Amino acid sequence: VREATGVYVVFAGQKRPYRASVVGVDPAHDLAVLEVSAGDADLRALPIGSSQDLQVGQKVFAIGNPFGLDQTLTTGVISGLDREIAAGAGPEGVVKIQGVIQTDAAINPGNSGGPLLDSAGRLIGINTAIASTTGAYAGIGFAVPVDMVNEIVPDLVQFGKRASPGLGISVASPATSQGLDLQGVLVLGVAENGAGHKAGIRPTTREGADILLGDVIVAFDDTPIRTPQDLQRALSHHKVGDEITLTVDREGQMIPLKVRLDRA
Repeated sequence: VREATGVYVVFAGQKRPYRASVVGVDPAHDLAVLEVSAGDADLRALPIGSSQDLQVGQKVFAIGNPFGLDQTLTTGVISGLDREIAAGAGPEGVVKIQGVIQTDAAINPGNSGGPLLDSAGRLIGINTAIASTTGAYAGIGFAVPVDMVNEIVPDLVQFGKRASPGLGISVASPATSQGLDLQGVLVLGVAENGAGHKAGIRPTTREGADILLGDVIVAFDDTPIRTPQDLQRALSHHKVGDEITLTVDREGQMIPLKVRLDRA
């Protein structure tokens, strides 16, 4: 859906419908940017906080529209940090959101997209999902941290989607790496002129009947890499243009390679 109508914005204590269009979406983080045509209305933005220094036990407030009950405020505490949740199905399987905030503030269907606030009323997250066996509140809700939102939104405004960082490589499945007794992620292919190619990453090749194994990625900066999921998780904390260090096992030698991340 590229356009939405009847978007409600709270102004001077009244509900007014304003026309809105979708500027960009990022399904991997359950985020979207809307452009609201509000004319000369004096719409006020929430003050933006930070999610970097949040602590378990910190008091929070959630605002949303659960079950059609608009402008509902609930309160609770931060129950956990740096969680991983499933955000739905994508073309490559289940999409997972990394690093989300867990809270026990009551979040129900209709709260998604609403703000999670700290005790000073600053935005620290955007409510996204709950964990429940019934589909209703069960004491476990999740929000995308505002620092992550701030990283993603400029891309959605400029490109209409997130400019996801990539290495320009294809890798073997965990079963293949385990079957070869490799302690890391085996590189199968390297895209020409991609980030990996420019950094000198070696792919797996074939010479006649022989298969010559490529580099095995064992670390991403200081983070050990054992599976493709580890690699994807490490990439999710970076943006296009960042320079990182991949440590690869090349025929028994540990070699650090500087890689400048390209768009995936």
